[in-house]
Amino acid sequence: MKVGVIGGGGVSRFHFAGYEAAGAQVVAVAEANPRTLERVQAEWRVPRGYASFEDLCADPEVEAVSVCLPNSLHHPATVAAARAGKHVLCEKPISMSLEQAREMIDTCKEAGVILQIGHHLRSNAAAEKARQLITSGELGRVTFVRLRQAHDWGGGPVRESFRTLASSGGGTLLDNGSHMMDLARYFGGPVREVYARTATLGYDVEVEDTSVVSLEFESGALGSVENAWTATGWEEAFWVYGTRGALEYTNRLGAPTLRHVFRSSPGTDWNEQDVAVYQFAGLEPHARNVVEFLQAIRGERPVICTGEDGMEAVRLILASYQSARERRPVRMDKVG
Repeated sequence: MKVGVIGGGGVSRFHFAGYEAAGAQVVAVAEANPRTLERVQAEWRVPRGYASFEDLCADPEVEAVSVCLPNSLHHPATVAAARAGKHVLCEKPISMSLEQAREMIDTCKEAGVILQIGHHLRSNAAAEKARQLITSGELGRVTFVRLRQAHDWGGGPVRESFRTLASSGGGTLLDNGSHMMDLARYFGGPVREVYARTATLGYDVEVEDTSVVSLEFESGALGSVENAWTATGWEEAFWVYGTRGALEYTNRLGAPTLRHVFRSSPGTDWNEQDVAVYQFAGLEPHARNVVEFLQAIRGERPVICTGEDGMEAVRLILASYQSARERRPVRMDKVG
């Protein structure tokens, strides 16, 4: 498979690594910054470099692309690639609006190409194991789902493309929260209602750097999504409680651990419990997501995160922003 990478920013390195691991050939990269383009071509030995995604999409040798651009450019780059007959792996969030997401989905369907959204946490081995335990019924009926992703910016300022509404569309709720919202649906099913609060507490930016969202799932289960750019270092975690057991996942500094807490026999003492501990190694989730994209193109597996999945994550984000503005709960069937 011959592929192209659109955008040479930080997240693109995971895509290059994923294609390398899968044995695909990256034949072209598009990047508007000449210095970045030169560096990326040299680092990953990419033969052709383009200054625009339009030029890359016109390359007849490219069969599939990764879209690794700022959020505001996901829509035009994906539509251009699909119209050129390229399969698309688009970084999250799928788009800045539901209208854009629908056009991206429809254009890919009309062109007969795969569209996968880069919610790479679905490709996290711990999330995959958690999903297996949930769908197998080992947790019983899910009653509560809590997810958190938080970090700072390494002691420096927020990256330029994330500072303004025009370039990013939102702050940590959109940036980190889109991953967590996708996992919330992945673990708990469709969401009925959200209630959100956002704040800008640590940085001089237009967007929020701290957010909390309460969820009510259609099943009746409850949940929460917590995100911040005001943490120290980086942390990712989730908890899923069911009527027969619980899952606890933490990942700080790249050391992921999943604990499955359950009771092998009935009892009344809350200290009597069994714990299975899972630790994970292997391909980094971003890169694994790329491998799964190529497998989907070859028909070896379903698309792990479809355009529709990506659109529902955006719907949850938009509902949460509306809730934060209006300081009230927002029902999902009233959004979009």
